[in-house]
Amino acid sequence: LPDRHWNEQMLDEACRLVLKEIVLPGSAGDENVDYKKTLMVSFFYRFFLEVSQSLKTMDSCHYPGIPVEYGSVLQDFKTRMPQSIQIYQANPSQSPQDPVGRPVMHQSGIKHATGEAVYIDDLPSVDGELFLAPVTSSRAHAKIVSIDTSEALKGPGVFDVITAHDVPAANEFHFSDDPEIIFARNEVICVGQIVCAVVADSDVHAKQAAAKVKIEYEMLEPVILTIEEAIKHNSFFEPKRKLEQGNVDEAFETVDNIIEGEICIGGQKHFYMETQSMLAVPKGEDKEMDLYVSTQHPAIIQEMVAASLGVPANRIMCHVKRVGGAFGGKILRTGLLASVAAVAANKTSRAVRLILSREDDMVITGGRHPFMAKYKVGFMNDGRITAVDAIYYVNGGCTPDESVLVAEVSLLKMDNAYKIPNLRCWAYVCKTNLPSNTAFRGFGFPQSGLVTETWITDVADKTGLSPEKIREINMYKKSEQTHFKQTVDPQNLIRCWNECMEKSAYYSRRTAINEFNKQNYWKKRGIAIVPMKFPFGLGTPYLSQAAALVHIYTDGSVLLTHGGIEMGQGIHTKMIQVASRELNIPMSRIHFCETSTTTVPNAFASVASAGTDVNGMAVKDACQTLLKRLQPIIEKNPTGAWNDWIREAFKQSVSLSATGYFRGYNEYMDWEKGEGQPFTYFLFGAACSEVEINCLTGDHKNLRTDIVMDIGCSINPAVDIGQIEGAFVQGVGLYTMEELKYSSEGVLYTRGPDQYKIPAVCDIPEQFSVSLLSPSQNPYAIYASKGIGEAGFFLGCSVFFALRDAVTGVRNERGLKKTFALKSPLSAEQIRANCADAFTGMV
Repeated sequence: LPDRHWNEQMLDEACRLVLKEIVLPGSAGDENVDYKKTLMVSFFYRFFLEVSQSLKTMDSCHYPGIPVEYGSVLQDFKTRMPQSIQIYQANPSQSPQDPVGRPVMHQSGIKHATGEAVYIDDLPSVDGELFLAPVTSSRAHAKIVSIDTSEALKGPGVFDVITAHDVPAANEFHFSDDPEIIFARNEVICVGQIVCAVVADSDVHAKQAAAKVKIEYEMLEPVILTIEEAIKHNSFFEPKRKLEQGNVDEAFETVDNIIEGEICIGGQKHFYMETQSMLAVPKGEDKEMDLYVSTQHPAIIQEMVAASLGVPANRIMCHVKRVGGAFGGKILRTGLLASVAAVAANKTSRAVRLILSREDDMVITGGRHPFMAKYKVGFMNDGRITAVDAIYYVNGGCTPDESVLVAEVSLLKMDNAYKIPNLRCWAYVCKTNLPSNTAFRGFGFPQSGLVTETWITDVADKTGLSPEKIREINMYKKSEQTHFKQTVDPQNLIRCWNECMEKSAYYSRRTAINEFNKQNYWKKRGIAIVPMKFPFGLGTPYLSQAAALVHIYTDGSVLLTHGGIEMGQGIHTKMIQVASRELNIPMSRIHFCETSTTTVPNAFASVASAGTDVNGMAVKDACQTLLKRLQPIIEKNPTGAWNDWIREAFKQSVSLSATGYFRGYNEYMDWEKGEGQPFTYFLFGAACSEVEINCLTGDHKNLRTDIVMDIGCSINPAVDIGQIEGAFVQGVGLYTMEELKYSSEGVLYTRGPDQYKIPAVCDIPEQFSVSLLSPSQNPYAIYASKGIGEAGFFLGCSVFFALRDAVTGVRNERGLKKTFALKSPLSAEQIRANCADAFTGMV
């Protein structure tokens, strides 16, 4: 290109030469070669614009420079310190001693920040402790012909290799038809399945030896990885579920318009900061074993380990101090891994530590279920949607785990905030050769909710009305029945929507965005507002039972324990607030030590946003029992101090220890009839997000988000708003960034933060405001609060639809009339491809 004029003709030729001369090493299964090629010419074009701009300043007679609306693309997105606002209402009539409803800091907040908080891998080593490294399958579906451990056993510091033959009792658990398996015995059913494990004197020695174990396989057919392949081979877990209301087929006859579409939603890894971690310590007598595990469900760890070792549950003590993030991923999978460690500890009679590396964690464990949804929607020209027929295909992975339950919840919550008079939806769980997918914050709703909002937006495109108008027209307006015949009162939904509209100044910003888009060709902004109804409940009463144990010592201090697990969400802080209010003593007098199967037996998992709801009731019950016992003493000496009453109670032989219990919520669902009361109450919310995209690269910036949330009367607004913010950002990850890639053999490529992108500080909206709706009564939960752990997650899709809005703006301006479908996550690659121009054309 030397001696050429710096003009459009040179640009065109340069781009073609670049594409010809630069050969990209396309790694196996790399679909983004086209994206990379597009980026090469797009970046070259940006350079062309920059030079053109400089030439103009040197010689404006010969060089006209660039159009003014092209200028903004030369500025990169900057990461600014996020400005955030949190709004809640204080209760002025509350007694100053009562901590409930106040923004109390998380009890371990400072320790999290300084690194003093103790996690499993911070526990000091036990004398003679061994480290365990798993050996995993490299094939998705194969017969194990032989396992050769001879080289591994010669390695330095290697103690032993543990296989299925070393399991004293159960190697398989039949929670449903297909088993959950500890060690693969004769065949492997996914890449990452544990075949055997090496124990050695250090984790380095164990990992080195694990790499030397040679496994010979014989491939088995078929290898099913995708939903499409599962449908083709008719590979499903039973039962298939359906919900129906109204007369769908008849309704389709009478509508003005019908659209059909499909959307694919990718999976998501839990990416908890603390990977799967456990320490198994045999006691040396009576087959007792202490287990220190990072889990949401100590009781299932106890049950599975006891079954695998063939001992009664009363010999296995499971302890949990805190968990470094879980999000649903530390239940059944953790039980299998804890059994691996326990079997090794049992065989060697030594303590065994198992801490998965990030890479192993991502390969071995499943995550959120990928969805493929097909829908047919019938609507009137005025935007009223009267008929919907939808099918969800859910990728369950290789074992059942909780997949059918996830499919059921996705059906029950699919209506989101909308009343659709005629509705039919099916859910099929696909059985594939991927690691078994499991529970993940939101549990099916983030997927089915996105499908619903996608067809809402499709209807808006078709009718020419704005998406927010279609949302308003079809939203629940009065107390009415859902598609499974449970009554919902939507007044707080409407309040959240109106307040979010107002706080976000939606309409004036819409106008400003249109103006910005007129003045900028290569950068565009988009905005979207999304409502949410989030039903709370576990569907079965026994799943929400809970217990607590409260001791008062003679010095007046209180030790509190309950069945809930602290995974960063602040449950212990809230439980201390509850005990403080009930016993009428300062929070500083109350301590929480750990959750353990020795103090609270048979506790259910901390899941489904229910931890505070159910354990709070149990703690309250225990405290009230104690207070009742103290009542006669307090009445005799009403001016006395707490310590006087406690000493007197001890002298009078009054028991200063009590258990508390909560029986659970009265919930049920009849799938034969397709009706029930599977939920106890509903949370509501709305979120408005604004984004800016760079059409040349597909990159985007989250500019602003406003969230309004109805959470009843918050027990701790600081902790609750933290949960809303955290869930929202994790949702933004699912819908816009976190993309899992597998080879055609089922091997995961994205094994760490270098390939798998989770939200970072630069992805937090520059202006981020969360306000709690003014307190409203929720008669069903502790102190009229609501369980908040998961609800905020789905609101992350407001960013997805803001991006879609920006892309729509680009396509309209360029006269691209063809309808376009977006997949989740809406990555830079997709944004770039849908902003079609001369450069995508070249590629």
